[in-house]
Amino acid sequence: MSENPSQVASNINPSAATALIGDPAKFGYVAEDGTVFVRTPYGDKAVGSYPGKSAEEALQYFVRKFEALASEVAILGARIRSGAMVPTDAHEAVNKLRQTIIDSNVVGDLEALHASLNQLPEIIEGNRAQYEAKKALERAEREARRADALIQKENIVNEAESLADSENWKATGERLKELLDQWKTAPRLDKKADTELWKRFSASRNKFDKRRRTHFASLDATQKSVSSTKKALVEKAEALANSTDWVTTARAYKALMDQWKAAGRGKASDDAKLWARFKSAQDAFFAAKNADLEKREGTMVENLAKREALLPKIEAILPITDLDKARKEFRELMGEWSKIGMTDRTKRAALDARVDKVSDAIKEAEAEKWRRSDPAAKARANDVVEQLTKAIAAYEEAAAKASAAGNTKKAEEAKAAAEARRSWLSEAQKGLAEFN
Repeated sequence: MSENPSQVASNINPSAATALIGDPAKFGYVAEDGTVFVRTPYGDKAVGSYPGKSAEEALQYFVRKFEALASEVAILGARIRSGAMVPTDAHEAVNKLRQTIIDSNVVGDLEALHASLNQLPEIIEGNRAQYEAKKALERAEREARRADALIQKENIVNEAESLADSENWKATGERLKELLDQWKTAPRLDKKADTELWKRFSASRNKFDKRRRTHFASLDATQKSVSSTKKALVEKAEALANSTDWVTTARAYKALMDQWKAAGRGKASDDAKLWARFKSAQDAFFAAKNADLEKREGTMVENLAKREALLPKIEAILPITDLDKARKEFRELMGEWSKIGMTDRTKRAALDARVDKVSDAIKEAEAEKWRRSDPAAKARANDVVEQLTKAIAAYEEAAAKASAAGNTKKAEEAKAAAEARRSWLSEAQKGLAEFN
């Protein structure tokens, strides 16, 4: 006995075996000498023995072997019915399993087991048409996948060929790498088609790479010139690093930065080293400038308080009643104002606006005083009064003559003109009075 009982038991499919066997005692028995027999339509057959075990245990051992065979038949039948097996392979598997059953020493309904197995060839033939249809569908799907793969690779090649003459070196180089990655992941075609497309793709990449190498080789002289220019800018920046002329030097650094940008790109490694030196000098200057600004901020706060305290005295000059006194006070207060040190510009702007309001009022008063004392202006005002007076007298005389002549309309027009000029004369006399 070569079988391992525990191994046989682990391969049992009880549900499959139940359909093929009934009571084990019906299909087998154990002789007095311990030999186990199976009953078949052709007579009893000795299948073996199980030394050291009871008759029941020996019988059950060979029953479990039968159940394992029944399980194999059930599994094979399920695979065949699902259409998963190639018909020729299915027939071969049935024949192989049939021979295994014939050669096996088991206890069970061998007739039923053979009958179950013998049903499978008919099912295989019944599934052949379905299998062929499935294979045809698979072939069609393969052809469709090949067509898709061909389109995909042709698109990759066409795009690569369109990029071969590009001068956008970085973007095109990256795109060609992406296209190469897409080629590697694209499905394979037949060798001939793949080879032809690859040659076109490779030729486009090589053409672009050759042009790019030529281009960058010509940049070598330019890069050396750029590096020389930037080196000079770095030396200027380092010479300014310890300057305390904050405003002028800050503008100088901005000009140097503009020149740096205009110089273009040099060799990456040289650019990095020169930029590190340039930035170090620039940072040193602005760090010192910021430190000085922080130091002055405390003073500016004090100066702001002084200006805020002086501002009410300046504003008290208004309204102006005595121009000479107002000018004197404003001049003295502005002397104090100008002696106060630096103040934050954003905060001082509002204060300066209030001071300007007082200054503008004094200037306006001075202009008004000059206007009133201007002899030429007084003479012009006097002329206007005299001209209006003469005009009124002339219109009144014309009205009297027209009335005497019975020309009522002309008389009324002359009177209206005289009346209009009287209102003008009143305003002109007021203006003239201001000069007195």
